[in-house]
Amino acid sequence: MDLSALALRLRALSVLRGLHRHPLVRAYLEAFDALDQSAAQFADRYGALCAARFACGDVSRAVLDAVHFDVNSLTDTIAAPASDLLDAATHDIETLSALLALNGGALKSAAAGRHNAPALLSLSDFPAGDALPFRDGAALASFYRAQGYGFFTQSSAFAVRDNGAVVPITHPDTVRLRDLPGYERQKQQILKNTLAFLDGREANNILLYGDKGTGKSSTVKAIVNEYAERGLKIIEMSPRHITCFPKIFAQALRSPFRFIVFLDDLSFSREDDNFAALKAFIEGGLAGKPANLVIYATSNRRHLIRETFADREGDEVRVRDSLETVTSLSDRFGLEITFSVPDKDEYLYIVDQLAAESGLTLSGEQLHLLAERFALRRNGRSPRTARQFISQQLAEQYEK
Repeated sequence: MDLSALALRLRALSVLRGLHRHPLVRAYLEAFDALDQSAAQFADRYGALCAARFACGDVSRAVLDAVHFDVNSLTDTIAAPASDLLDAATHDIETLSALLALNGGALKSAAAGRHNAPALLSLSDFPAGDALPFRDGAALASFYRAQGYGFFTQSSAFAVRDNGAVVPITHPDTVRLRDLPGYERQKQQILKNTLAFLDGREANNILLYGDKGTGKSSTVKAIVNEYAERGLKIIEMSPRHITCFPKIFAQALRSPFRFIVFLDDLSFSREDDNFAALKAFIEGGLAGKPANLVIYATSNRRHLIRETFADREGDEVRVRDSLETVTSLSDRFGLEITFSVPDKDEYLYIVDQLAAESGLTLSGEQLHLLAERFALRRNGRSPRTARQFISQQLAEQYEK
């Protein structure tokens, strides 16, 4: 394809116009523009293009990912896109594939001819890339339906930063339910609710509360890992980021995936703005929350807000109002699931399961004796204590 025509077609992207923001596509556009500038300006832009390609690694994969992560008029009407929209998408795909087919030699030769500057031919080269795996708009629509689309295709787990930005977690925790022995009743409750959510049926927001080290957070992460292939995503956020909910809701509304917004270690020292905002977001706000989003929170406090004896002082009306305020947030969670410290039998059962999975070679009697001693020296019995005990025994066994 003639480079002038390719440059015009690249500027005319319509359905995939969002790709103009991608650094690699911008570098190509600037290199094409430099064909009509001086030889020095072309050399500068060509070098920047090479740098952008090096930064991407696999250039064909980078363009495919950019298409995959895009949200556009096709994704917005993915159920029944109009024929002219599919035609426009075909134009864009053909343009991007032609761009990938361009090698550095062809671009340098065009510039050297225009500027009468043979020295440009001595610049570094780059090979052509592979075409996109879909040839037309209909194939792209099928790809979106099968693989999903948008920002949240980048990972199964995301986090909210202090500036309010949602970012993908590159290496999320890989814990699975099989790694968490014990608490079967609690896990089944969460599983049942999550499966209903994935099936598009009514599902509750969940509050997991109880003692530290009992596996509340790990259980939520494990359930997401179990169903990530079904499009379940997790967005982990600190309670101080609760005011970011409207932004997250807006992003979720345009996504084909289903989200668990995970509020870990949720508690408030008083009824502040975040406390009031979370109440409104869970239930009762004018905008409501998207149907493809639920909130799972963990806390060591049943009522999520610190209570004092002073809260119970005063006349009867004030006492009742104070108590209603304390429980007003936790009552908005449809499911409240308790993770209590395990008794001796359950603790030793967890130890046995972890020991078997790790290949720890100790007799049952010795294992239980050492596990109980370890718990007494630490903070008592809990799944966390059991895992720490097994890790210690494995380390000692390795040293021997």
